[in-house]
Amino acid sequence: MIHPTAIIQPGAKLADNVSVGPYTLIGEHVVIGAGTKVAGHVVIEGWTEIGCDNQVFQFSSIGAAPQDLKYAGQETYLKIGDRNRFREFTTLNLGTAEGGGVTTVGNDNLFMAYSHVAHDCIIHDQVIMANGATLAGHVEIESAAILGGLTAIHQFCRVGCHSMISGGAMVAQDVLPYTVVQGDRAKTVGLNLIGLKRRGFSEKTIRGIKKAYRVIFRSGLRLEEALQKIDVEVEKSPELDHFVKFIKDSQRGIAR
Repeated sequence: MIHPTAIIQPGAKLADNVSVGPYTLIGEHVVIGAGTKVAGHVVIEGWTEIGCDNQVFQFSSIGAAPQDLKYAGQETYLKIGDRNRFREFTTLNLGTAEGGGVTTVGNDNLFMAYSHVAHDCIIHDQVIMANGATLAGHVEIESAAILGGLTAIHQFCRVGCHSMISGGAMVAQDVLPYTVVQGDRAKTVGLNLIGLKRRGFSEKTIRGIKKAYRVIFRSGLRLEEALQKIDVEVEKSPELDHFVKFIKDSQRGIAR
């Protein structure tokens, strides 16, 4: 299942049923799990670990050195889970020593053509990055978020779960879970209600999220006062708890 023109450097560890296409280069520190399919003209290098049943399409670059001027060849890592799809010209970089040393990708994500994951990013599960979506360093994308085409995310920003970022958005602050943002600089324009219903959120949970959203964005209260009001007036749920905690943990501020 290894094309004769592929170059697999000594030290690379590939499971028995990994397939590798023509003219692909796999570096000496790479580990690839069972069932993963790597197309032709791919470069996988650095200290990269790829799990099971992933698909890597042609011309992708995975595990290259960070685009960070401070990086000086240290042993840093890219760790990828299972069942991810990396479409054409996708790029993912290693971490940096100063940033924790690891770029992390979870499971069941789709990276469309020309999408980019920079050093020390954390991608959770079931994320979709559409064509040309780009992450700067140290960005965290929570599960089930959708990034539209040509989206750009500023370094150290967080994107909350089940959120949607409209195509072409320039994101410079944290995107709250369950919301929709758009524009340059991206602002919150509503809740991702269709997405929540498709994901099976109950009507009761959605009502609580709606009420919390109105308090944050439409009450005219300062953020601290709005959070106090939510604590008193909105019925508790795990989803609401995460919404509130996300706000409290924000370092860059939220996209208001």
